[in-house]
Amino acid sequence: MLKPVDSVPEFVQTANVLCVEPDNGDRNSLNDIFERSAWPVCPEMRWDLEARPSIQEAVSALRRKSVAILMCESRTSAGSWREMLDLLSFLNDPPLLIVTSRLADERLWAEALNLGAYDVLAKPYERNEVVRVVSTAWITWQHRHTAARSAETHTGAQLPPPPASRVIRGPRN
Repeated sequence: MLKPVDSVPEFVQTANVLCVEPDNGDRNSLNDIFERSAWPVCPEMRWDLEARPSIQEAVSALRRKSVAILMCESRTSAGSWREMLDLLSFLNDPPLLIVTSRLADERLWAEALNLGAYDVLAKPYERNEVVRVVSTAWITWQHRHTAARSAETHTGAQLPPPPASRVIRGPRN
């Protein structure tokens, strides 16, 4: 079970969330939730939601700034969440992916989680569910970065060298 972060570390004062959402109504709904909701996990955190209508525009945004969470509509006119998940695998520090869909069912949820997405959110968006899923995703992302920073600064945290390659030879004649 993840525990809430007691305070916001200096290196993260704003939680950047990117949303791939082609529908204006759904983008407006998310904006309203992000602007008007209480965020009990870390109330002093600033949540920056940036919405893009296509995967291509989202990839451009990911190149410009670090993003903790990426919300992606299951089917956009220019691709799918699977495509986005594949693109995220090429990033050094990929955000956690939350798939959004009007047809969110057990099959989509199981497929998304098995392929590496963080969670699935059903539409129309329900304020408490968005806050819960995005907050826990942020905690997971934050813990991942705290652990990575701790390992980097710890004096004995160097990774061991890879094992020497073994040469496999055929039988001697």
